[in-house]
Amino acid sequence: MNAATTNLVVSLLAMQVARKIDFEDAQVLTYVRIAYVAVQVIVLGTYYFTSMKIKSKNDLTVLKYVEPGSPMSGEEGKLVTTTVKDYDLTETSKLVRSAYMGVLMMGFLHGYMKYTQPLFIQALMGLKALYDAKPVAIHVLGKPAEGDLKRPFKTGGMFGAASDPQTDKAAVDEAEKKIGKKEE
Repeated sequence: MNAATTNLVVSLLAMQVARKIDFEDAQVLTYVRIAYVAVQVIVLGTYYFTSMKIKSKNDLTVLKYVEPGSPMSGEEGKLVTTTVKDYDLTETSKLVRSAYMGVLMMGFLHGYMKYTQPLFIQALMGLKALYDAKPVAIHVLGKPAEGDLKRPFKTGGMFGAASDPQTDKAAVDEAEKKIGKKEE
């Protein structure tokens, strides 16, 4: 199962468990709030540690790939030339932004709308996101960058629908030719 499908399954199971928790009890609510904050601190701390590891490795290997265009606009893919270090830092930055957006959303849902169940669910989903984070798997857990962890990472949409970056030499050469024609 891909990450999007497992996220759906985990969130549905977490909702069922959250129904059984008595959020009206002030002590239980306090524990859930503490757990949520602790998970977010762990997640953001891990992403920070990951970025520090990436910077310390300083892998300047050139990475070329063709990023797919938007399927709705009919655009062609564009050539991306970067280093492994910059690519991994960009991916880690996306993960940090996603974590901050989740915190903002929870601030609105819990602080303003007074919903309590999402605190429990998002605490579990934060741990799940940390488990699925590819830069964390490579740089913190020490897994080799092969298979699903091969750069550039596959995006993987819902139910396997994905527009993955093209890394084959023919696609990169074709994109370079198109760039050369546009510059002339």
